[in-house]
Amino acid sequence: MKPTHRLRALALVVLSALVAAGAAFAATRHSAVAPSNQSPPSITGDPTVGSTLTASPGTWNGSSPISYQYQWQVCGADGKNCHAISGATDKTYTVKTGDQGNTIRVHVIAGNSDGSSGATSDATPQIKAASSAPATTAAKTTTQAQTQSNGCPKTTASSSSVAASAITAPARLQIASFSSSVRPITLGTSSFSVRFHVSDTCGQAVSGASVYATAVPYNQFSIPRGTTDQNGNVTLSFNRLRGFPAADKQQLLVMFVRASRAGDNLLAGISTRRLVSLSVKLHG
Repeated sequence: MKPTHRLRALALVVLSALVAAGAAFAATRHSAVAPSNQSPPSITGDPTVGSTLTASPGTWNGSSPISYQYQWQVCGADGKNCHAISGATDKTYTVKTGDQGNTIRVHVIAGNSDGSSGATSDATPQIKAASSAPATTAAKTTTQAQTQSNGCPKTTASSSSVAASAITAPARLQIASFSSSVRPITLGTSSFSVRFHVSDTCGQAVSGASVYATAVPYNQFSIPRGTTDQNGNVTLSFNRLRGFPAADKQQLLVMFVRASRAGDNLLAGISTRRLVSLSVKLHG
């Protein structure tokens, strides 16, 4: 065979190999498929206050591996008007007092490298009150009294919070969390804001709670007040005063925070108090 013929034959072999490799790559790319649901998620467990519900992601088609994310929802007694339960993103969910009379669903998001999609389970039966088997009638009466007088109102399917005006003793308000817009506070800080989240002792977000905060010692920053919104949050803004910094080596800004209900005795009722601290960096 002449050299030119050998070169042409070799070129044809290389070209054929490239075409085959391209076809194989295209086939591999084509096989990467985003998840699609074949059977919906489901919930197992006793729909009773205090019980633990467990989610099954259902059956999904798509390229492996597929990962799953969970979001529990509380719905009306008819399984409609659902909203997400704050922080309930695990595979299991412990039923709260505020869920009683409502139903529960779980929304599952399946994802892989090619995309994601979601599906929602059927609703559970209506959540029942916690029950026990007391040894005597007197014990049964005591248990019922404690359940009925915990002071926590029940959330509804149309609201993700309870009103401060609906809470009664022995339930109280709680300053559950806080976050600052500035970290750390420095000599150049003239103002900053802090968002506070208020809940009741049953863990439900509280709207309409009055929140007051002041730096300790006083006169470092202004003393704002505010009222929590429908998600139980309030953002307070602080402006620097001549008393900051309180010391040359100050490392923390300590704040006294109080949450209360309008009209209540500030030292009684359902009010609560908490000390929080923010980092301070004056030098360096």
